[in-house]
Amino acid sequence: MADDKILNDKNKKPPKRATGLGRGLNSLFGEIQREEPIVTAVAADGESTTPAPATVIDGLRTIAISDIRPNPDQPRQTFNTDALDELADSMRQRGVIQPIVVRPHGKNFQIVAGERRWRAAQRARLHQIPAVVRDLSDEETLEIAIVENVQRKDLNVIEEAEAYAKLSTDFGHSQARLAEVVGKSRSHIANLMRLLELPASVKALVVDEKLSMGHARALINAPNAEELAPQIVKQGMSVRDVERQVRKALSGKSPLLGKKQASMSETDADIKALETHLGDLLGLKVKIESEGQGGAMTIQYANLDQLDLICQRLTGEHI
Repeated sequence: MADDKILNDKNKKPPKRATGLGRGLNSLFGEIQREEPIVTAVAADGESTTPAPATVIDGLRTIAISDIRPNPDQPRQTFNTDALDELADSMRQRGVIQPIVVRPHGKNFQIVAGERRWRAAQRARLHQIPAVVRDLSDEETLEIAIVENVQRKDLNVIEEAEAYAKLSTDFGHSQARLAEVVGKSRSHIANLMRLLELPASVKALVVDEKLSMGHARALINAPNAEELAPQIVKQGMSVRDVERQVRKALSGKSPLLGKKQASMSETDADIKALETHLGDLLGLKVKIESEGQGGAMTIQYANLDQLDLICQRLTGEHI
């Protein structure tokens, strides 16, 4: 019996070690399995004590910071200096806990995800940083960078809109494809991309968080958004206040916006954009006819199934 117990013990497989990572991170990092977390140690004088040669362990490397370059197409362009200093202080005490993701780029490596950690590591005077090396195309690199930043809520709305526009322009992504990539609705993508129509000075106020996305959306069709935007900030106007002022401006009755009369083409363009937006949401043709302050909206359907779809959309029933 004792001999049988010994044989059974030898044949037992060691229990599978739980990684504790979600499937999203596992797929991004290439299913890295390690017994210990990788940490870049730091000596008391601020010098890294990690061995100089790049160490490859299941796809994970320790790479010299000087061999890593930022991605010029990185969606995130604004980095809070105070937050970087705090992260650098943490790195001096505990090292780099989470690796960055890079791809080979010429003789060096280019950052795919983790530029903030790379910047903080430089401030902490580290010489090396743990990194996962992946062979990714330009399209995949941009997609991963956008997803990481959007999930972490690291992008302001203008940066997010510009990233979507780049994927659309450079790689032919439709709004449906963009929504699939980042896990957002098509209407969210469409509303954000329309913000890029705003003047540069207004977009700058949005980036500085002086104007909200709601304020910015209300200003898209304003005849003189550049004049109104600073007044919104100064007077602390609500989004509803801005919407009322823009409607008055479009009818030529707003003293705040001046006596400029919006042309019919501007109004028509706004209605066309709304028709397109609603048509994309429903997958059906939508027609809007404006008559003064009122009007009518027509949704065209070709069969009873499409009519049923409209009813489900309006009543909120499960489709």
